[in-house]
Amino acid sequence: MLIGRVVGTVVSTRKEDELKGLKFLLVRNADTEGKATGSLVVAIDAVGAGVGEVVLYASGSSARQTRVTKDRPVDATIMAIVDIIEHEGKQTYTK
Repeated sequence: MLIGRVVGTVVSTRKEDELKGLKFLLVRNADTEGKATGSLVVAIDAVGAGVGEVVLYASGSSARQTRVTKDRPVDATIMAIVDIIEHEGKQTYTK
């Protein structure tokens, strides 16, 4: 899993049937302080995340292992909303 911050939404009115009903969010990789630092990815939201939240997401075949994304053509899925990150004995992020 990867740490990311939700930085936006993606809306698509025309899409494959397997993607209908799914929420697309724009996620930027983040550091252990929850600061957005890296590249962007469009991820399916499986947990009800919103813009500004720090999340854990999976990419590749792991992204298709949730109840929401099973057997769907997705490459990234948000699987958790982060409450706290502790790194090297220090709390570096709190929701």
